[in-house]
Amino acid sequence: MTFSKFEDIPVWQQARKFIAKVYSVTYSKFNNDFELTNQFRRAAISIALNIAEGFERKTNKDFARFISISKGSAGECRSILYIALDLKHISESDFNILSDEIISISKQLSKFNTYLLDTKRN
Repeated sequence: MTFSKFEDIPVWQQARKFIAKVYSVTYSKFNNDFELTNQFRRAAISIALNIAEGFERKTNKDFARFISISKGSAGECRSILYIALDLKHISESDFNILSDEIISISKQLSKFNTYLLDTKRN
């Protein structure tokens, strides 16, 4: 599995779509909860940014470290979804859709991290 640019990485593409959904849901449903809106957006953005930054590193070990950071941000997004649900900022349906998507991203990041640590890159 070789990518010539980070834009070709499927999990980065999915993270990009997730960011758009986060912006949409926070804009329309977070009822002026600026702190939670900002934190959710930053965590979602962090996933894609760390994938891109890691890609630009020279070694798979460095890249894997940034993938691990992305996975942490995905966990943060999952936790924020529970908070948003508890505060009734989102419906259970919205929660389920976004939760399924971020879990998928997290699983992809785990697999990608394993792949990077098991292969050599000059």
